[in-house]
Formats: sequence, C-alpha cells, structure tokens
Amino acid sequence: MAATVAVVLQKKFGWDDERNNSSAGSVFAVVGGLHAVLVAFVLISLFDAAAKARTDSAAEANALVAVHWAGSSLPEPTKDQVKELVRTYSAAVVNEEWPRMREGAPVVATGAQTLERLKTVIAEAKPDGDWQESRQAEAANQLWQVYQSRQARLDAAGKGVNSVVWFALIIGGIMSVSFPYLFGGPNLVPHVIIVVSLTATITLLLFAISQLENPYSGGAQVNPDAFRAATERLL
Repeated sequence: MAATVAVVLQKKFGWDDERNNSSAGSVFAVVGGLHAVLVAFVLISLFDAAAKARTDSAAEANALVAVHWAGSSLPEPTKDQVKELVRTYSAAVVNEEWPRMREGAPVVATGAQTLERLKTVIAEAKPDGDWQESRQAEAANQLWQVYQSRQARLDAAGKGVNSVVWFALIIGGIMSVSFPYLFGGPNLVPHVIIVVSLTATITLLLFAISQLENPYSGGAQVNPDAFRAATERLL
C-alpha cells in the first residue's frame, strides 16, 4: 500500500524541488527523531518490565518453598496445614491466576484467600521451644515476601502501555511514514524502496510493543515455570 501511494503521488505531482526536499527533510528529522526516541523508551521499559516480572515470579515461588520448609518444623496440626495451604496456593497461581493474567483480566480471589488462611495458621501456631519459635518467625517473614512478590506480579499484568502513549506512537508513526511522500527526485524506485522500508520498520516496532505490552502473554511471555518447579519440590 505504501509503495502504491508513493508511485501515484510521485507520478501525479512529480515533486522535484530541492528547496522542498530541504524543508521536508528538516521537519522529518525532528518528527522521526522524536518518534524513534519514544519507541525506544517504550520498548526498553517493556523489556525491563518483562524481566522484572520473571524475577518477581521466581522470588515468589522461592519464598513459597521457604514457607513450606519453615512450616515443616512447626508442631502438629500447623505443619500439615501449612504444607496443604502452600500446595493449594501454588496450584491456584498456575491453574487459575496465570490464564487470567494472560488475558489481562482480574484474578480470582482463591490465591489471596489462601494466603490469608496461611497467615492465620502460622500466627496461631504454638511453638515448643526457641527453635520452633524461630521457624515460626521465618515462615511469617517468607510469607510476607510471597505477598510482596505476588503484588508486583499482579501489578505487572495490569499495566500495559498507556492509551496516551499508544496515541502518540500511532500518530508519530503515521507522520513519519507520510513525510517521505513530500520528497521528490528523478529516481522513483529508490524512493519507493525507502518508503516501504520505513513503513515496514515502524510497523514491526509497533507490533513488538503490542507483543510486549503484557509480560504474561505475547511473544516474550513469562510462564509459571517457577511455580511448577516449586510444586515438584513440595511433593
């Protein structure tokens, strides 16, 4: 489509004025430069968000295993309750929360309710001696780490790219692609190649942004592998 428009405009208007080229080139440099900076900033932010989402998920799963290990030293029936609730929470994250995070939908309350029950069970434990008291404190500390990492994970699923930023990206892309039509010259084929290449590049960059917008879906999606591995360690 970009090539067709370039050919039609070039044949119809035949722009070949060096002064026009100079003026259009100056404006294009500003518009294209600003758009390139915005695209680079958004892509870097999304790459960082995906990396952080992966790190937070691993930290949450590791802290959950630590809760299980610390709870294993607590007296009955707390020990068995902690083990069961930890497994329930891990299963809820993998089977219920992750599919909804991929869709960008709010997660169900099962995970949060399980954490609340786990906090209550640990707090109401009756340790026997200093060792079990230290294990109870460790389980509570690690549970807090689970909660913090969980919140970071859920926040990452609901962020995405702001609608205002998307507006600027799309309008900037349209302007960047439109300006080359103002350039004239005797050689039509190189002009068409430049327009098509620029259009394809901007389209690919916008596609990459759309794929990275939600770190739990798209091309660079974060999978619940850390929780699957944690579940295997808890068996």
